[in-house]
Amino acid sequence: MALTARHELKYFISQEQYQILSRLLEQVLWHDEHANEQNEYHIRSLYFDTLGDAALREKVSGSADRNKYRIRFYNFSDRFIRMECKTKIDSYISKRSVPIGRDLCEQLIAGDPAGLEHSASGLMRDVFREMRVNLLHPAVVVDYVREAYVHPAEEIRITFDKQLRSGMAGTDIFNPHLPVYPPFKNPDQIIMEVKFNRLLPPYISALLSQAAGTAQRSAISKYVICRQHEGLDY
Repeated sequence: MALTARHELKYFISQEQYQILSRLLEQVLWHDEHANEQNEYHIRSLYFDTLGDAALREKVSGSADRNKYRIRFYNFSDRFIRMECKTKIDSYISKRSVPIGRDLCEQLIAGDPAGLEHSASGLMRDVFREMRVNLLHPAVVVDYVREAYVHPAEEIRITFDKQLRSGMAGTDIFNPHLPVYPPFKNPDQIIMEVKFNRLLPPYISALLSQAAGTAQRSAISKYVICRQHEGLDY
């Protein structure tokens, strides 16, 4: 099955820029249907990496083509858990995702991919191969609160990710009291992500340019930020 390749632009923005942008986006885009009354939801991801930290090294070195595997769920609930693989191909991003149950999730966290070689999902067969061949294993928990605005045109999705926290190498991911730590000196640092298929409508582009002002596009990776919080030198 062909994957949809999308643009994904990331920026560090200030609290002032965030306040302006969120008010403007309220007028032209829609809230995420899964968000609460404040248009927010909590995301927890458990990222996996190989024994040699291939995903981390490839991101830091700027490799054009790379994969990142993660388990993701929302608002500390195990009712909807997904195994995902995010793929970067040159300047485009695509994502494969399949829902998994709590039992399989715990099995993968324990490092056991048994049975996945027969899965109907190509993604889960890839997870089996990576765990068997490259010793893919849990690497870091990444927590944050997301505020999202969407529009069906070009599947636009503009998000503000706040309160980024690292759970380090903890794997008790369904524990809402898992110790997590801010990797930034400024714990209120905000990351804006702009995602769309082919073209960003000019009025959205102009709004972002005017409101974000001096914000510069950056190759931001929450995974890398949280791993480097461990004191790694790459």
